Amino acid sequence: MKKALICGISGQDGAYLAKLLISKGYEVIGASRDAQISSFRNLLRLGIREDVKLVSMSLTDFRSTLQVLSKVQPDEVYNLAGQSSVGLSFDLPVETLESVATGTLNLLEAIRFNGGNIKLYNASSSECFGDTGDKPADEMTPFRPRSPYAVAKATAFWELANYREAYGLFACSGILYNHESPLRPERFVTQKIVASACRIAKGSQEKLRLGNISVKRDWGWAPEYVEAMYLMLQQEAADDYVIATGESYSLEDFVVQAFNCAGLNWQDHVMIDESLYRPTELAVGRANPAKAKEKLGWEAKYKMPDVVRMMVEAK
Repeated sequence: MKKALICGISGQDGAYLAKLLISKGYEVIGASRDAQISSFRNLLRLGIREDVKLVSMSLTDFRSTLQVLSKVQPDEVYNLAGQSSVGLSFDLPVETLESVATGTLNLLEAIRFNGGNIKLYNASSSECFGDTGDKPADEMTPFRPRSPYAVAKATAFWELANYREAYGLFACSGILYNHESPLRPERFVTQKIVASACRIAKGSQEKLRLGNISVKRDWGWAPEYVEAMYLMLQQEAADDYVIATGESYSLEDFVVQAFNCAGLNWQDHVMIDESLYRPTELAVGRANPAKAKEKLGWEAKYKMPDVVRMMVEAK
């Protein structure tokens, strides 16, 4: 039986990945900063809480990371931990950098200390690319990060590449574009939109306040994206992959779709609030996921309209 350690198991991706690996016969160990007091709502929601062994681990503490890795001795480690909100990273830049970049470095060092035979998946982000205009980004596109979150993710990406080349570690980064699901917390704008539309449809008199709705993003379905993570660690050689649908839509398109699914006209219920604009914002996120299709055999089945519909239906 293969053994997988998922760092950041309490989040959206961690929960879906745990469910996938359990279905493939893995023993799954989930790491959280404090496994004793975390609620693990997402694991409960997916009905797998009792199938996952939980351990406490602080990725920003090297000793803690090394101890857990030495004790668990996993075949695969999936690093999904760290501060995960772009907007919040402007308020918490130091914590964001430490949780993402230092956490990843500690994990790499701990794997090296343990003999370097553990396969590592690292959650990178399309935010690293910055603005690429209308040109779709692929694995060869240069990084021009425009937020503290993106800077942290870019740092972690290059740490991984360095350890792969210097020490021969099997370490992969998945450069994932936006991916959503009903497990998203409401601090993410997509869930904020869906939740508001559904409440208004049930009679709430609230107004949904949004920032810049002209930005374009590539939105996919999170349960599909964790399959790509798994596939990366099953290859003969470690490599990095862009994971996306290949189709971009504006945030306004997302809003229209959500309110349509709820039987509402969005313009009656949405207000633009300029205080919600970010100091720097990516105008367009556009991807070319051809390598993932060619090398992993992975292709997104669900595009933005499907994703919104499934999120609304889950409410």
